[in-house]
Amino acid sequence: MNRFAGKTVVITGASRGIGAALARRFAREGGAVVVSANEPACDRVAAEITAAGGKAIAQLADVTKKPDVVALYDAAERAFGGVDVSVQNAGVITIARIETMTEGEWDKVMEVNTKGVFLCCQEAIARMRKHGHGGRLINTGSGQARQGFVFTPHYAASKFGVVGITQSLAKEVAKEGITVNAFCPGIIETDMWAYNDEAWGKLLGDYKPGELMAEWVRNIPMARAGSGEDVAGLVTFLASDDAAYITGQTINVDGGLIMS
Repeated sequence: MNRFAGKTVVITGASRGIGAALARRFAREGGAVVVSANEPACDRVAAEITAAGGKAIAQLADVTKKPDVVALYDAAERAFGGVDVSVQNAGVITIARIETMTEGEWDKVMEVNTKGVFLCCQEAIARMRKHGHGGRLINTGSGQARQGFVFTPHYAASKFGVVGITQSLAKEVAKEGITVNAFCPGIIETDMWAYNDEAWGKLLGDYKPGELMAEWVRNIPMARAGSGEDVAGLVTFLASDDAAYITGQTINVDGGLIMS
C-alpha cells in the first residue's frame, strides 16, 4: 500500500515509542518522513527507515522554541519539497503530589505538550497555505484529555489544551482543505509508560515494577496494552484521503478503557 506516495510527513517526538512507530508506518506506506525529536536517537529511526528502502531524514528540534520549529519545516521543504502531513507528537510527563510539584515541572509539561503543539501547527499551516494543496494536522492527546488523573494536573491540563487547539484550528482552516484532528492513546507500551508504572506505583501503593501496569491493563475491556502499531493504524487513516471529511475530532485509541 502506498497511500502516502509523494507526500511529506513531519513527526515530532519520533525518536522512540509512538512517534517512531508512526514514522515507520508512514514510510512503509510510501511517505517521505521527517523524523524529529530533541535527542539524537531520531537519527537511528531515520536510518532504519532508509535501510529498509524508505525515505526519511532526521531533524533535531525543541518544539518549545520557535526557531527550531521553523528550521524543522524548512528542512522538510528542502528535502522533500513541502509538508502534507504534520503529526504533533512530542510530549513529556512528570508525576508528583500537588504539595511537592514544582513550578518548573508545570511549566515544562505545558511548554512541550501544549505550546509545542501550537507552534508546530502554526508553522505547518503556514507551509500548507503556501503550497495550496491542503493538508493534515494530527495532534497527540491522551486519555487525560478525557479525564484527569491523580498526581498529574499539569499533564491533564496540557492535554485538554491539545483538544482545544485542535477544535479551534479545525474551524479556522477547514475551507482550505486542511483537516485538524487529535487522538488519545491509552496504556501503550512505551518508555513513558515504564516511568508511569514506577512513579505512580510509588505514590499509589507498595507496587513492585510492572504490577501497577498489569493491574490497569486488567481493567481494559480488550485486556491488553496497546502498541505503537495500534496507534499508527488510526493516525495513518486520519492522514489519508479516506478521512478528508473528518476534522475537529479527537478519537480514543485505548482498547475501550475510556468510552467517551
